Amino acid sequence: MAGPTTTTERGARGTGKGPSSARPSRPGRPGPGGGRKALPGPRAVILILAALALLASGVWLFYGSAWLRVEQVTTSGTRVLTPAEVKAAAAVPVGAPVVSVDTEEIEDRLRRALPRIDSVDVVRSWPRGIGLNVVERTPVLLMEKGGKFTEVDAGGVRFATVDGTKAPKGVPLLELTVAQSPSLRRFGADRLTAEAVHVAGGLPARVAKDTKMLRVRSYDSITLELTGGRTVVWGSGEDGEAKARALIALMKAAPKAGHFDVSAPTAPAASRS
Repeated sequence: MAGPTTTTERGARGTGKGPSSARPSRPGRPGPGGGRKALPGPRAVILILAALALLASGVWLFYGSAWLRVEQVTTSGTRVLTPAEVKAAAAVPVGAPVVSVDTEEIEDRLRRALPRIDSVDVVRSWPRGIGLNVVERTPVLLMEKGGKFTEVDAGGVRFATVDGTKAPKGVPLLELTVAQSPSLRRFGADRLTAEAVHVAGGLPARVAKDTKMLRVRSYDSITLELTGGRTVVWGSGEDGEAKARALIALMKAAPKAGHFDVSAPTAPAASRS
């Protein structure tokens, strides 16, 4: 019975496939496919530290240093408003870091405080400035009430009320004489005013500068009073571009005419009276 057993044990030792052939792995040595994560080398550590130092320096430069703080506020584009008015309304935080200035908040504050401003662009002027670039509204009509004049722009915005001494020159006066007109009940004063504004905003430059008054009697009856006693029957506010072209052509063809009718732009007319 000993023979076969001995042969089997020898065969197992000879082939290395027996239980004794499995060698235990040494403690502390990683097995196949596993192991500890490699730590960054000295060069990687230096690069990381350099990047962090650069970031910290940038944050300090923009927020902590005295080099990039607001010291000067400039304005441009003012015509009626004064630079001092714009700066006061803007309330730019002088001494604050330039990068931290909320430009959109300043723009909103200016538009709320100064309705005369149509648009404004607040820009950072490095290294120590803030620029306020404003565009003022341009009046196309004046509305008079109680000796005061309200300025109205081409969009129908009533943005300022001034007395007679400060009323802008060369801007026509709006006169609504619609008290007994059916148009007042149908459209209302605001709609009729909007029509007059639309007409005034679309007048050719050479006509606009000579226009002294827009008189509105009804929705379909808008008349321009020009310098030199001349009048223009405009009609409604519709077909403004065609009416403007017809009026310019009439003025060239009949320069001495005192009365023009472009209410039907395809059949305009001019006369001396």
